[in-house]
Amino acid sequence: MPIFSSLKHSIFLRIYAGLLLVCLFVAMFAQLLVDTINKERIQAYRENVATGALYLIGSGLQQQASETQREYWLNDISQLFGNSFSIEPASEIDFKASELKRLEEEKTVVRYVAQPAHADIFHPIEGEDNVITVRISKVTEQQVRAMAVLLLNDLSYYKGLQAKRERLTEISDKFAFPLSIETIEQMELDDDQMRRLERDEVVMLFRDSTRTDDSSIKIIAPSELEGMVVVIGPVSLFKWFPFNLIISVVLISMFLISLGVYALIFPLERKLQLIQSGVNEVGEGNLDTRVQVVGQDEIARLAATFNAMTEHIKRLIESQRELTRAVSHELRTPVARIRFAVDMLADTDDEESRQMQRDYIDEDIESLNSLIDEILTYAKLEEGSPKLDLEPVNLRELVEQIVRETNALGKPIEVIGNPPSAKVTAVADRRYLHRVVQNLAGNALRYAETKIIISAGVHKGDAFVSVEDDGHGIPEEDRDKVFVPFARLDDSRTRASGGYGLGLSIVSRIAFWFNGKMSVDESPELGGARFIMRWPVRPLTQTIAADQLTQEKGERKIIADDK
Repeated sequence: MPIFSSLKHSIFLRIYAGLLLVCLFVAMFAQLLVDTINKERIQAYRENVATGALYLIGSGLQQQASETQREYWLNDISQLFGNSFSIEPASEIDFKASELKRLEEEKTVVRYVAQPAHADIFHPIEGEDNVITVRISKVTEQQVRAMAVLLLNDLSYYKGLQAKRERLTEISDKFAFPLSIETIEQMELDDDQMRRLERDEVVMLFRDSTRTDDSSIKIIAPSELEGMVVVIGPVSLFKWFPFNLIISVVLISMFLISLGVYALIFPLERKLQLIQSGVNEVGEGNLDTRVQVVGQDEIARLAATFNAMTEHIKRLIESQRELTRAVSHELRTPVARIRFAVDMLADTDDEESRQMQRDYIDEDIESLNSLIDEILTYAKLEEGSPKLDLEPVNLRELVEQIVRETNALGKPIEVIGNPPSAKVTAVADRRYLHRVVQNLAGNALRYAETKIIISAGVHKGDAFVSVEDDGHGIPEEDRDKVFVPFARLDDSRTRASGGYGLGLSIVSRIAFWFNGKMSVDESPELGGARFIMRWPVRPLTQTIAADQLTQEKGERKIIADDK
């Protein structure tokens, strides 16, 4: 599919898509983390806030002398809070291990139910196997005022300012907020709030904060002591997104995103390190180094191109060495003959003999020129930079032209053309394709006895040209050797047949740059050798540099290996 193919071959798209997925997963994880933390925070907040009020109820309940008084007390408390309180045996309620631990520590247990929204609250009664239980659907101002009334009731059992403050200190660990007794002047109340205190009403002060401090409420209840009030709070309101929680989640998210980005970048970094290692090895002269090709992205194609380049450099160096050795050997013979002919010219006065030696020198010079032309052609094809001017070539016209040119040589060999129909064309560089068929035909002329056949055509998407002769043929074990520069076989294809062993090497290199291949087998009709070149009938572009073609071959190899 196009999207998956793009992700597979494009580093940018893969990193971009991977980064989007990482951010998405981190965002989901951050939301889940915040929800989980806030769930624990709100649970602890409910239990801490409820513990103080339930403790005062339990303490007041223990001060009742009889069951009847306890019932009256619970009824009064229920009316005061606007919720129904009851006493239940703890053994009849299915508490979790964590809830039992809180009850043993004389702390309140709150069970919150989202649908319908309500909270079941349980608090142990000291010295009993019973718990006080109440169901609250929502927190109201009535419940806040009721807590202040309960605290005033508890302090009424203690006379004097010092005793009351000691009591507040004693029970302060039951409350999640401070308790104190202050003078009215310290409260900075307005006239309306002062009048409410004079009427023995509870006053609540709300402080809204949009900065670092949390919003809170402070409860002020009139005391029986002249000029004194009981202060509850400030009671911080629950803050869903406190600064420290936001910072923690942001830091964790950044850490996870960093890990995700590293996981995306590390494979690419590893691939680049492998290529760098290969470059270093090649720089030290180790041309056998090959970089591992992983995947199908740009870096994989770079690795494949690097391998192809290294292979090409190695082949060029080896070819240069072979060419140097072969050229030095091939040049010695005509040079030696020229030197011999010159010596003969100096030693003879016979005009006919001198003319014959001059003819020999001309032939050797012509031989040297031909050798140099072949060497230059081969070197140009081998260097990896020929430009192929591709165009549709009519194969019938090409075969007929080669047949005419071969017959024009006047050799006593029958040259038969086997062209395709006039409409058959193949995209190729006409000059190089002509050179291929011409070289093959010239090679066949040297070894044929009576007949050669030149053919061309298109078969299953590949174009082909072939030349076959009725000579002695080539043994199967020697067929790969004929394409090696300056190579000659030991049978009928010997030095006596002429040539320098470069013609078939040139044909092989042209086939390579055509993205095709050369092969040799036995002619089914004539019994001699048959040379065939095949190449794609439709190349990728009309003008391709040889190095680009090498890269394309490397990329196709990657895809083939992955499949």
